[in-house]
Amino acid sequence: MFIDLVKITIRSGKGGDGMSAFRREKYVPKGGPSGGNGGRGGDVFFVGDEGLSTLLEFRYNRLRKAEDGEAGKNKKMKGKDGEDLLLKVPVGTTIFNAKNDKVLADITEHGQKARILKGGRGGRGNAVFASSRNTAPDYAEKGEPGQELDLRIELKLLADVGIIGMPNAGKSTLISVISASKPKIASYPFTTIVPNLGVVGTDDDRSFVAADMPGLIEGASRGEGLGQQFLRHIERTRVLVHVIDMSAFEGRDPYEDFVTINEELKAYKHDLENRPQVIAANKMDMPEAEANLERFRSLYKGKAPIVPISSVTKMNIKELVYLVADTLDETKKEALYTPEAFETYVEYTFEGEKEPFTIRRGDDGMLEVEGEGIEKLFAMTDFTKHEGVRRFARRLKELGVEAELKKLGAEPGDTVRILGEEFEFSE
Repeated sequence: MFIDLVKITIRSGKGGDGMSAFRREKYVPKGGPSGGNGGRGGDVFFVGDEGLSTLLEFRYNRLRKAEDGEAGKNKKMKGKDGEDLLLKVPVGTTIFNAKNDKVLADITEHGQKARILKGGRGGRGNAVFASSRNTAPDYAEKGEPGQELDLRIELKLLADVGIIGMPNAGKSTLISVISASKPKIASYPFTTIVPNLGVVGTDDDRSFVAADMPGLIEGASRGEGLGQQFLRHIERTRVLVHVIDMSAFEGRDPYEDFVTINEELKAYKHDLENRPQVIAANKMDMPEAEANLERFRSLYKGKAPIVPISSVTKMNIKELVYLVADTLDETKKEALYTPEAFETYVEYTFEGEKEPFTIRRGDDGMLEVEGEGIEKLFAMTDFTKHEGVRRFARRLKELGVEAELKKLGAEPGDTVRILGEEFEFSE
């Protein structure tokens, strides 16, 4: 089954909790704190695999999660890191953030590896917090939570040439003649319901990959017919072969068909109407084809070359292939996405960040503190330990939360809400 669009949710692994422990061994004076750090949570990667041709694997397994890190151990032993999650996708796959449609990665090469989510940092054990002023800390950090993200994954075929045209224009027959591809061919509309790829070679040892796109119709850019489901597969192509049925056997006007398809390309994204085109005037072995071609030439004012062909009799097929290869040689390959289309991230380190938090008044008038930096600090704090609570308060002061609360009118004894939990403000 050919699946080229899926939506999934991914989660990176949570960091393992640090351990609070003390060394108590006979004949070992002043053993001291010995809790080890937790292991790192697993990252989530996408990897290009040229052996894959569909996103079927993701259709029935919509939640993918990397392994959590193990908790720290006694004797200052670090917990095991969580296994990274490697998700293999076909070459030509684009990963989008489903919430804002930003591009997270564009996989265009075999073995290309893109990290989408980073695993949580392991919590530090109490051995790390030992100092000359605090020789026996009974406190350890919890592991940093993993991240979660909703994705839209699209497969856009890596083809040099896209063969486009109205249903039954002869696209599938053409690709079967110029390559070893064996698509389904029949006389009814929308015979082709999946793109067909074929490698085309010339006598002078040039080659290119062509893709026969399912027939487009008026309104395809708005999703009508097979519509946008397959228009996306044209996006990576550098040259378009526009197949026109010059026989007008089904009662359609060849020139009107040509204009209709180009209007749909114009209405779609990625500037498709400006891709170099070669017009393949097909079915020239049929009656009325010559007269229709003359009328087409009189109406067409563009610069795209017109090649009269017949996929059945092989008329001018070699000339068409050479012209397409020459056009490819003259067409520069450009990136599909601009830098502005890609997602950018900010990793909070809790140090040096200008705005790791926000403070606002809730509906009940209580001051509320929120922010990604505060969320991570909150999640990694062990509030069952008095020393953990003190350290949390100290970190809030270092981040500037206390000073900002004072500016907003907070006084000792007031209740402040931090991520839904209520705390008493004190200096």
